[in-house]
Amino acid sequence: MSENVQGGAQAPEKSNAVQEFVEIVKTIVYALLIALFLRILFFQPFTIPSASMEPNLYEGDYIIVSKFSYGYSRHSIPFSPPLFEGRIMDQPAKRGDIAVFKLPSDGRTDYVKRIIGVAGDRVQMRNGLLYVNDQLVQRDALSPARTETPNGAVDVPRYQETLADGRRFVTQDFGTDGQLDNTEAFVVPEGYYFAMGDNRDNSLDSRVPSGFGGVGFVPAENLVGKAQIILLSWKPEASIFKPWTWILDARPSRFFKILK
Repeated sequence: MSENVQGGAQAPEKSNAVQEFVEIVKTIVYALLIALFLRILFFQPFTIPSASMEPNLYEGDYIIVSKFSYGYSRHSIPFSPPLFEGRIMDQPAKRGDIAVFKLPSDGRTDYVKRIIGVAGDRVQMRNGLLYVNDQLVQRDALSPARTETPNGAVDVPRYQETLADGRRFVTQDFGTDGQLDNTEAFVVPEGYYFAMGDNRDNSLDSRVPSGFGGVGFVPAENLVGKAQIILLSWKPEASIFKPWTWILDARPSRFFKILK
């Protein structure tokens, strides 16, 4: 009798343990599905890996990108599965937008640049100055910014550029005689965009063909979303494995900064 009583008591305990485990697994699966749903349809975080968008985005910035701003393509889904072509609920990007897109040459690598030219635009650099449709983009000098370079800290000239529609943003430029300061005139094809880094002398962008390590024209399908806000920011020296750097290398002045 004793053995039967013990066996009868253990069965419900085992059943309850299995049921609790199943509920935990279900909760995790539901949470992952909800996160995936939000990531595909609404917002996605990205970390800035380089200085090509200084002085507006710094290496170590953690930005939030709105997926719905431009509609959806296969690149809106993780790993870019070839489920369909083109865009659903397409909303064209505008000149001046900071956009995240998949690198055209491989369709996998995430890049962030500023949209400078849309379909039909003629874009050219002449002596370090930007021309769109043969009109000089207004450029007003600002105070220089102290910037770290491989050769040490230097003061880099900054400018406020104003597009024809009135949109303004800040760029930095080390000089007017760099390799990308004089280019051919690029005419943006239908269904493509011309994107440039705000750090004009340190950006492999649409001024450089994809066959030479640059971006080339960006297909509309490759757009992932529009960068909206810097959520958090750390210096490049910060490491997840060094908890003290989470505070010492944080850049709180950049937290919750709206991008424009």
